[in-house]
Amino acid sequence: MDELDEITLTGLTVFGYHGVFDFERRQGQEFTVDLTLQLSLVAAAASDDVADTVHYGELADTVAAIVAGEPVNLIETLANRIADAALEDARVQNVVVTVHKPSAPIEQSFADVSVTVRRGRP
Repeated sequence: MDELDEITLTGLTVFGYHGVFDFERRQGQEFTVDLTLQLSLVAAAASDDVADTVHYGELADTVAAIVAGEPVNLIETLANRIADAALEDARVQNVVVTVHKPSAPIEQSFADVSVTVRRGRP
């Protein structure tokens, strides 16, 4: 098997209504997503055809729809949904997803809170 290459999408910021507290679900807030896909890019590099790779524009649209979509309590759940969506493309072998919640309701001063999940094929 070929070595695995990577496609990385960083800083995708989308407004969503996720959180444990009622006010988070009413008011909403921005979430930022970073993800890295591991897959072989040999075929895409040889053909120079977007059909032979994961189209990162379409991936960004899919991730944005998940973040803007059905609310969940935990960013852990949100990250897992994004990972599952990325793995729907059979070419993707592994995915690392980080969901940032920079406006989380934390009383202490902080720069960011995030959750990272790693998922892959068996």
